[in-house]
Amino acid sequence: MEYVQERVTTLHDLTDPTPSAPTDRTTVVVPMTEREYGGLAPDRVLSALERVDPAAVVVPLRAPADRVGPFHDWLTGFDLSLSVLWCNGPRLEELLDDHGLNGEFGKGRDVWLGVGQALDREFVAVHDADTKSYTAAGVPRLLFPLAHGHEFSKGYYARVENERLYGRLFRLFFVPLVRALGAAHEAPVLRYLESFRYALAGEFAATADLVARLRPQRSWGLEVGTLGDAFEYAGFEGSAQVDLGTYEHDHRSVSGPTGLSEMCRHVSSALLRIVEEAGVTPEYRTLPDRYREAAETLVGSYELDAAFNGLSYDRGDEVRQAAAYAEAIEAPGVDRRLPAWRDTPLSPARIAETADADLEEVR
Repeated sequence: MEYVQERVTTLHDLTDPTPSAPTDRTTVVVPMTEREYGGLAPDRVLSALERVDPAAVVVPLRAPADRVGPFHDWLTGFDLSLSVLWCNGPRLEELLDDHGLNGEFGKGRDVWLGVGQALDREFVAVHDADTKSYTAAGVPRLLFPLAHGHEFSKGYYARVENERLYGRLFRLFFVPLVRALGAAHEAPVLRYLESFRYALAGEFAATADLVARLRPQRSWGLEVGTLGDAFEYAGFEGSAQVDLGTYEHDHRSVSGPTGLSEMCRHVSSALLRIVEEAGVTPEYRTLPDRYREAAETLVGSYELDAAFNGLSYDRGDEVRQAAAYAEAIEAPGVDRRLPAWRDTPLSPARIAETADADLEEVR
């Protein structure tokens, strides 16, 4: 337990608080895919939200047509003001395509569609549905800084499960890459990114005005891209991070099409685009080597921390992961971000109307 402040305001879990917060003025967005159907983790999340009783819950759902009806019925069985937005319905895809907005599927695209339905409330909270240890304190904690003048609030938590350190993509890729960049460039954006204790957490809350300005990455770069926009519009003074305790999430393998190595390519692209737009010009020729050096230094620290806490730790495996992640470090390619809702040619109401027609067809 500690109470050190970072460059952004940092709120700590010192007394297991559930603070008073404006849940009655908040829409909570919980993206889901077909794998969440009937699962223990999403059931826990939604049951906890019943106790939170937010003004509304939006579930952007990406699933095949034959699963959508049963999924909808299961979701609407919870005692919540809950709406389902089917993200890959045929009419919605055609509508997006007509406006040049269709394309790569991913979590970022789903969240973008979902938060569009939340802009009529004062505050918006977004969090994942795969948190096995989720509690009803999460949303109030995220909202507390917003009720006290901040515009953006990011969750952070410990990833310790099965007597091992997790959060590998953050620990072994994001942190050393930001440090390698920071060692070569004195830039406020790098100090901002380094301030967040779990920059890749999926849990955040913001004012609806800030959410309307977000330009989400379509896929796994969502969390990093959100920080980039938060830096631009909220800055150090308007941002906070909140201790959400210890979270247990699903884990991914390092390799494979949905593994951490592929995810880090999206994270790398989003991160490097952020710093370039903030005026940093990375030396891409030497950056992978500088990243590996920073990562291997951190591996030594993680190894000692694990030993101190009696946790198992495979130093060789972590070094090999860092070497694999280094291959993802290159200049960002084509910018495929979605537009901010305030600049989008489609209204959220038109999106909802079209998605409802798709949903009615399969129920």
